[in-house]
Amino acid sequence: MSPTAVTDQRRQQLLELVRERGFAALPELAEAMEVSASTIRRDLDHLEQNGSAKRTHGGVFYTGPTPKLPHFDQRQSAQWDKKKAIAESCVELIDDGDTVLLDGGSTTYEVARLLVGRPVQVVTNSLPVASLFTGNTQGDLIVIGGYVHAPTGVCIGSYANKMLADINVRRTVLSVAAITERGYYNSNLLLVELERLMMAAADEVIVVADSTKIGHKSLAYVCPLGEVDHMVVDNEISEDWRSRILAEGVKLHVAGTTDNV
Repeated sequence: MSPTAVTDQRRQQLLELVRERGFAALPELAEAMEVSASTIRRDLDHLEQNGSAKRTHGGVFYTGPTPKLPHFDQRQSAQWDKKKAIAESCVELIDDGDTVLLDGGSTTYEVARLLVGRPVQVVTNSLPVASLFTGNTQGDLIVIGGYVHAPTGVCIGSYANKMLADINVRRTVLSVAAITERGYYNSNLLLVELERLMMAAADEVIVVADSTKIGHKSLAYVCPLGEVDHMVVDNEISEDWRSRILAEGVKLHVAGTTDNV
């Protein structure tokens, strides 16, 4: 076997070890893999560069692919560059020590990936999001339970609603399926019912949405434009829509620019 093949095989084994543990300390990995600490650091640098892991003080978290759910198979790759930029802008609004409620949208998932390793308390109804924070020693994880909607991996229904009614958070981050002059929409009636409770539980509500969602309707109406505090969008939003969002009193954050007002 060539040296390159040996390295690739070792890194794949290392990735699987990190995935199984969720979080692992560097000395533990070096011992388990029977290699030096310097080799582990080089391998982890490689895994971090391709998005499979995230280094933090004293260890590493798994941040690789999501479970094989139709929602993510079909949507996670769509407009991925926009979603990634939006997520990078969104996490700047979240402070260390915050309690953050995250829904199960594909853009919210990108936000969650960037929060791994930060000292925040995460509340979510999304199994894919929750899986990112399993073993996170930097903060707490609270999972909203209930009926699991198989295509998306999110918990919805009466049990989820009852649990959420007793929760208070600093910030809620929501993805939406569509935005019109009337407001925000999503594609599932039960999910929208829960998202309204997510909004009520928060001091601040942040909507994350790429510009392709603007100007379209979806099945279920969430709320008017002005009922959220922040909207984070990519830089392809039109000037007309920038003005419209701002006129509703929403703080607009355009990813990749300094146009945050």
